[in-house]
Amino acid sequence: MNTYEDILQEVIALLAPLAPPGRRVAEETDFVADLEFDSLKVMGFVEKVEDRFDISVPLNLLPDIRTVRDFAVQLQRLLGER
Repeated sequence: MNTYEDILQEVIALLAPLAPPGRRVAEETDFVADLEFDSLKVMGFVEKVEDRFDISVPLNLLPDIRTVRDFAVQLQRLLGER
């Protein structure tokens, strides 16, 4: 079973290469304000997460996700439903 901390570390590891130079990725990092994500970058990131965790992320969850923490919490919930 993936713990929240394990999931969070995986999400941060997947996000780090996509972050603007010099930006640190942490739980409170905002996808738009801090990482400058647009819809195309979000979709690319979701694809990486789906491949890594072998899961499908419903697109209707995305509007409610602002921070890395929000994403990790939803991902933990989805992984628990499998």
